[in-house]
Amino acid sequence: MLTDEKRVDDQKVGAPGASTPSDSDVEVVPGIIHEKKLLRILDLRLLPAVSILYLLSFLDRSNVANARIEGLTTDLHMTGNEYLTGLTLYFIGYVLFELPCNIILKRTTPKFWLPTLTVAWGIVATLMGVTHNKAGFFVVRFFLGMTESGLFPGVVYYLSMWYKREERQYRISLFFSCASLAGAFGGILAWGISHMRGVGNYAGWRWIFILEGLLTIAIAVAAYWFISNYPDTVSWLSKEERAFIQARLKADSDATNKEKFQWSDVVEALKDPKVWLYGAGFHTMSLPLYTLSLFLPTIIRDMGYTSAQSQLLTIPPYAIATIFTIFWAIWSEKTKKRGPFITATSACAVIGYIILLANKNPKARPGVSYAGTFLAAIGIYPSVALVLSWPAINVSGQTKRATANAMQISIGNLGAVLGTQLYRPSTSPRYVLGHSFALGYLVMNIAVVNLLWWRLKQENKQKQQFLAEHPETNGFHDSEDDLKLGDRHPRWIFQA
Repeated sequence: MLTDEKRVDDQKVGAPGASTPSDSDVEVVPGIIHEKKLLRILDLRLLPAVSILYLLSFLDRSNVANARIEGLTTDLHMTGNEYLTGLTLYFIGYVLFELPCNIILKRTTPKFWLPTLTVAWGIVATLMGVTHNKAGFFVVRFFLGMTESGLFPGVVYYLSMWYKREERQYRISLFFSCASLAGAFGGILAWGISHMRGVGNYAGWRWIFILEGLLTIAIAVAAYWFISNYPDTVSWLSKEERAFIQARLKADSDATNKEKFQWSDVVEALKDPKVWLYGAGFHTMSLPLYTLSLFLPTIIRDMGYTSAQSQLLTIPPYAIATIFTIFWAIWSEKTKKRGPFITATSACAVIGYIILLANKNPKARPGVSYAGTFLAAIGIYPSVALVLSWPAINVSGQTKRATANAMQISIGNLGAVLGTQLYRPSTSPRYVLGHSFALGYLVMNIAVVNLLWWRLKQENKQKQQFLAEHPETNGFHDSEDDLKLGDRHPRWIFQA
């Protein structure tokens, strides 16, 4: 957080004796503003809206795992390895269009761009249900990745324009918890929808794509009305409340700056080693994350369960992971620490994969391997949530932060590209190749996170030393030149 941060607590704005941020650009209208109450309003208006979109996003990308065990590969005459190629193409499309999507968001508005992306991938997801050959499957998976690529980094950037630095991590983690919730929700939906096999002469797996895709389109159209823009323009806040939000943000970060898009700010992100470490932090988590979400139904089925049982057995690990992700985010937020928490949960996932690898006969002892999937899910999802919130907290400069968020997801999803090729049918039921890579990546994640943790603490020490030697240094918001420095400013302290 900023060393010269101006605190804005529950108070009477504009009343005699009230301590408010003074800034010539912010007009504060007299009245009573309770900060905690206002934050609850923001949470209720912003978080459910973007969380629903992300739940749909994860549901539409991972339901292919549920469709697979309902006969997708058989009906499309695909081998197991060709199915893996389709999964890979999704992440290629995702990686290629990540950064362009965030640049478009910066140049348009969230109210237009986020629902438009959702409509686009909803149409693509629905088309998956009417695909009749593997070529069509490949094309649709690529375009699904392309259209979904802008949502997560876009929302992370969007939330950073509403909340103070110390408030972002919990909200981003809460938003990301919809990924594991989508896994649980997807298992229930797939189990129910699969019973529609034969309706309209369609297989059950086709109805999974069609109904979930149509649900996405319907909600996306409504999203044009329930997604908001930025604090200075929304109509559901009073002029007084908008001024208060602008004041508290201006005292904390760059969220209120009228920053124009410049390619030099994109280059600044590319030159920052910490941005690449944020990317490496997610890269080493994305392989375990997506291999678990894309292959868990198959992994469980190959323990000896039926397809219907496998759909239902995916629910408990995801449900527990959702709860733990929220709990871990709250604890991390209270202690203002990231690195130690990520290390702890990644270590938990390491234990889960060791159990999976150690069980030489999953069909004879399915309970042992099933317990391993619990530890893997409980470890992976909280770690990913914290890793993804790190640049939103620490990168200053709006364009630089939007670029850093997109770079993190792009670099990260290169791990997912590799992961989609690891769980080959020939390695069933132990999946030694896939589990070993996931284990290795988690160990690398612990190393990368601790390197980044050390780097952030070192730069903080250097800034503190500089300030001790130059106490006359301006505050972060005192001039245009100071603002241009962004997170390079001596008074911008990184959260490690």
